[in-house]
Amino acid sequence: MNGGRRPTLEMVALRAGVGRGTVSRVINGSDQVSPATRAAVQNAIAELGYVPNHAARTLVTRRTDTIALVVSEPDERLFAQPFFADIVRGVSAVLNEREQQLLLATSRSADEHDRLGDYLTGHHVDGVLLVSLHRDDPLPDRLAEAGVPCVIGGRPQWQTRYPIHYVDIDNIGGAYMATRRLIQTGRRRIATVAGPHDMVAGEDRLEGYRKALRDSGRAAPGELIARGDFSFESGEAAMRRLLAAVPDLDGLFVASDPMALAAIRTLRDVGLRVPDDVAVIGYDDSSFASHSDPPLTTVHQPTERMGAEMVRVLIDTVVPKAAGSSRLILDPHLVIRESG
Repeated sequence: MNGGRRPTLEMVALRAGVGRGTVSRVINGSDQVSPATRAAVQNAIAELGYVPNHAARTLVTRRTDTIALVVSEPDERLFAQPFFADIVRGVSAVLNEREQQLLLATSRSADEHDRLGDYLTGHHVDGVLLVSLHRDDPLPDRLAEAGVPCVIGGRPQWQTRYPIHYVDIDNIGGAYMATRRLIQTGRRRIATVAGPHDMVAGEDRLEGYRKALRDSGRAAPGELIARGDFSFESGEAAMRRLLAAVPDLDGLFVASDPMALAAIRTLRDVGLRVPDDVAVIGYDDSSFASHSDPPLTTVHQPTERMGAEMVRVLIDTVVPKAAGSSRLILDPHLVIRESG
């Protein structure tokens, strides 16, 4: 009994019959302790209900046991798009296994980037995961300059003098499969709602669409391409532009499921049937794809696994400086439902 006092390191040492330094080594995972001594200290900790002082431990180990996941989008985008929820699930699952904490942050404006950059380079986290990067994002270079371990979700669009670690999904291959499906089912005028030009995923999915058309001997003139930003609202506007430019389109590859659902609604509003008049294929295989009307044919990307692999690369490779750079590409696959 300790009379209601919070257990201290000294009390654990006394109970275990060892010195204070030995207790610290056990708590910090040092292998310079015999199995018998380690067991004695761990028993004393359990008996006393001792909780290590995290701040003190951080000073000794230089570790915070915290990993930051930064989504370079506004808050409303983070909570509106299923892609990000899947990433968070994958990241959280592995961090829980590794007994690490998750810090989730969003950042899009210059001021937000500055404030977040100050925090992330201030020794508050052990590493950073960056998702949904845009071409103008300053965080990757700033983190590299400060020596903060970092893994990027998606292939970077820029050149850098620093080692780059990333986990990506084969967006070109996924878009190719989707467009090829439209070709094989007899669609003649195949348009696309592409993603933003300042994001690798947007450009790669557009390239996959173009490559499939080229390989089938078809052209991809500009009027067949409209851009959105992966959001529902942008998909609706892009679909209206396509209908004005290509009223006879009969196939549509859309670079995200939210934009695909918006396209289906817009087509229905003007009296066109999916898939009878226009076949539609999306990209994500989000949770609501199978519940749309009609159920959405879409490209499944292993987003949750992507988040998990980003953490593994960060903790197992980047933090211990085990490789100059790490690049992992995951494979998508097509999920065929009724829309295309």
